Amino acid sequence: MDQKLKIGITCYPSLGGSGVVATELGKLLAEQGHQVHFIANSIPFRLGTFQKNIFYHEVEVNDYYVFRYPPYDLSLATKMAQVAKSQQLDLLHVHYAVPHAVCAFLAKQMVGDGLKVVTTLHGTDITVLAQDESLKDLIRLAINESDAVTAVSQDLIRETVELLDIQRPIDLTYNFIDKRIYYPRDAASLRRDFAAPDEKILMHISNFRPVKRTQDVVEVFRQVQEQVPAKLLFVGEGPDLPKMQWKINDLGLNDKVHFLGKQDDIAQVISMADVLMLPSEKESFGLVALEAMACGVPTIGSQAGGIPELVLHGKTGYLSAIGDTQSMAENTIRLLTDDRLAAEFREACLQRAHHDFCNDKIRREYEQIYYRVLGREVPNLKPVCG
Repeated sequence: MDQKLKIGITCYPSLGGSGVVATELGKLLAEQGHQVHFIANSIPFRLGTFQKNIFYHEVEVNDYYVFRYPPYDLSLATKMAQVAKSQQLDLLHVHYAVPHAVCAFLAKQMVGDGLKVVTTLHGTDITVLAQDESLKDLIRLAINESDAVTAVSQDLIRETVELLDIQRPIDLTYNFIDKRIYYPRDAASLRRDFAAPDEKILMHISNFRPVKRTQDVVEVFRQVQEQVPAKLLFVGEGPDLPKMQWKINDLGLNDKVHFLGKQDDIAQVISMADVLMLPSEKESFGLVALEAMACGVPTIGSQAGGIPELVLHGKTGYLSAIGDTQSMAENTIRLLTDDRLAAEFREACLQRAHHDFCNDKIRREYEQIYYRVLGREVPNLKPVCG
């Protein structure tokens, strides 16, 4: 009996941790022989070139004159139902409760109970949207009507249960890295473009939103470079960029800070760094810290959200209270000035990332959830990471 599944995946196709995880998961599932159908308004940016068992279905929004705004949610729900019927999908795996899980709920009403819905919560749908009283009931409906719900950290599960009074079980499925892509790269030549041989490199990667506290990154770097020759590299773009540039200029650090913009090959870029800076005030998981860890780069971060579940304080990085830039700077200096300690952290990072958060392990956890909601026996799956 063929145990391979037909899975519809909906995620935000642009840059962002949830879209990255959803797309990479779809690619891994396709490698196992499952048929994966991405349903979105544009091709997910990590999908890349043609791959066997992967299909893309574009959601087109009709701009009817009777609507003040184009009804994307309704178009998405309709497209989900159409694809589910035409491709005989077993389930929809949607990333984010709003609007994707709500749309999947509507699609299921159109198709019937044979179509199952798995919802993965990534953070913003709970930490931001669920704070809005006008959306709470809608998000609660989306969660309760899903056949299975997963979240990317224990902290996110806790916040979801407390904020929305959720009684149903929520599966913990951490984010993951593909160990075939994320490993230490030889970045010596690239590093020489930004730093002298005796200089260390601090790096911050994000969408530069206020929640990322990029001003703290600059302040930590100011303190570090007073004692350790160093450069600071920013990767990404976002609304706080002008504020960062103003502060850097005000501190007279222009010649020590570089902006690399958005980058696709994160493993190559992050391999240049000696430490990753992640001082966020909210972070449901912290995928970039895992990507850094997989490349042997420790994290200097905050004790926010799911970060402590990922970064082991004193082993794979150092964590401080949100906004405590002095502690962060002291920890950074400790790592940058002790080669033996840095080597120990690097080895611990590689071991933890490639064992506890590897692609095979998390992909298998999702497969087990799929078969469970379908009421099918779980087939013999490939061994998990060693």
